[in-house]
Amino acid sequence: MDFLIGLFEFAMSRQDRVIEGVVQHTGYVVTVLVAAGFIAVVTGVLTRRNQLAKELALSIASVFLTIPSLALFVIFIPLVGLGFAPSFIALLLYSLLPILRNTITGLDGIDNGVLESAKGMGLSPIQVLSKVQLPLAWPVILAGVRVSSMLIVGLAALATLVAGGGLGDFIKSGLARLPLPNSLESIWLGTLLCLVLAVVIDLILQALRVATISKGIR
Repeated sequence: MDFLIGLFEFAMSRQDRVIEGVVQHTGYVVTVLVAAGFIAVVTGVLTRRNQLAKELALSIASVFLTIPSLALFVIFIPLVGLGFAPSFIALLLYSLLPILRNTITGLDGIDNGVLESAKGMGLSPIQVLSKVQLPLAWPVILAGVRVSSMLIVGLAALATLVAGGGLGDFIKSGLARLPLPNSLESIWLGTLLCLVLAVVIDLILQALRVATISKGIR
């Protein structure tokens, strides 16, 4: 109980830093999800008719996940410097696979009879894609977005190692000062805020799912 009280007091005495860390961390999640979602969906659409192209795209996206996370953050420093840029690039590469894989799975899972019916109604290929394929694949795509969002929240804590800010600043500061006073509180604060942020983002994405997917498809 004493530790929890101390943790609360530690957080209250650093409200400005807490708000700044949450804003920076949230900024990573939002910008990376938008960019990764666009790239992954466009790639999935462009490769949907070519099995070799699909496998190649998935293989490339999978390779990024095999690179150690710390190394992926650091290797871009000579190219873009420190701060937001290397962190954004690393998080973007890590977040592509779940969205791309689900986009391809969602598009492949649409029954051919549905597509033939749409064509029989006189819809152009673009209309079939925008009005039939993407709406039917959207629940699966959104599931991939949720997975990527959780990856980003966790990995964004490493942005502090390349001066990228975020909630990882608390964790790094606490680790650097162990076992001095408030070091554990700093580590716990950064970790708990990441967990809370992950829950909030997932709830928002669940609400988006309900708002954008019809009951018939759900």
